[in-house]
Amino acid sequence: MKGPLFYAKILLFGEYGIIKDSKGLAIPFNAYRGALKSTDVFDENSKKSNDNLKRFYTHLLQLNSDKVSFNLDAFKEDIQDGLYFDSSIPQGYGIGSSGALVASIYDKYANNKITVLENLTRDKLIKLKEIFSLMESFFHGKSSGLDPLNSYLSLPILINSKENIEPAGIPSQKEGKGAVFLLDSEQIGETEPMVNIFMNKMKNEGFRKMLSEEFSLHTDACIEDFLNGNVKSLFGNVKKLSKIVLKNFKPMIPVAFHKVWANGIKSNDYYLKLCGSGGGGYILGFAEDYEKAQKSLKNYKLELVYRF
Repeated sequence: MKGPLFYAKILLFGEYGIIKDSKGLAIPFNAYRGALKSTDVFDENSKKSNDNLKRFYTHLLQLNSDKVSFNLDAFKEDIQDGLYFDSSIPQGYGIGSSGALVASIYDKYANNKITVLENLTRDKLIKLKEIFSLMESFFHGKSSGLDPLNSYLSLPILINSKENIEPAGIPSQKEGKGAVFLLDSEQIGETEPMVNIFMNKMKNEGFRKMLSEEFSLHTDACIEDFLNGNVKSLFGNVKKLSKIVLKNFKPMIPVAFHKVWANGIKSNDYYLKLCGSGGGGYILGFAEDYEKAQKSLKNYKLELVYRF
């Protein structure tokens, strides 16, 4: 047995902000992917995945409701027959490893599932996001449901607010100098502790004010610029966003990268921002001249995502 492929995702803009209802923009990232498979002989990875699916089965047992139900007998039987999720998506890197798994389980075992082929009304997208949020909470404690939604639909998704999400058309890539890239921190990041830090910061009135008046404002401007292809304006807004994140989200940036982050802002060679919840994994980079950024960051592993 081999299921369909589900891809990684990159939240270009909106990390943390989407928890508090500001805009976000997520795109599929096809360099990494996963699929359900089954085996008679486990290796270390497939055994670990199969054990994980057993625990996930228990989680889904509690979810069966009016909102979503699953063919759990088939799921249980397949787990006993060696089901596992074969994935190249690095875990703890902020690009949706659990999201792709959730999407694949929904696709195979959900009853009356909403499919990609039907007319995806706003109500259907919201319903899918809610279902995925409940499913993915098994991995993170709290989930927006956005990662699985992105992986399931394999489309760029624009989050206007919690109740307003839509597929987005993003400008096609050009052979320009500019780029969005991933910088490998070579550390694993865990979502739950980072979200807890954020929730604690939200108790502070000054932090809440910064989030709504500065962070959300520049995030929304970046999304607007990106979708409309306003590259010059985009880099100005990304620089402002990078400054705000360095100042207010320090615990989410691995200590070894505080200086690298500041150097980008100072030199204008590149601007960094969080990729997902931070704490490790990938850091997202934007550069007006990718070659220049590569030279500045020659000691680090970079991966190209999108060209301007």
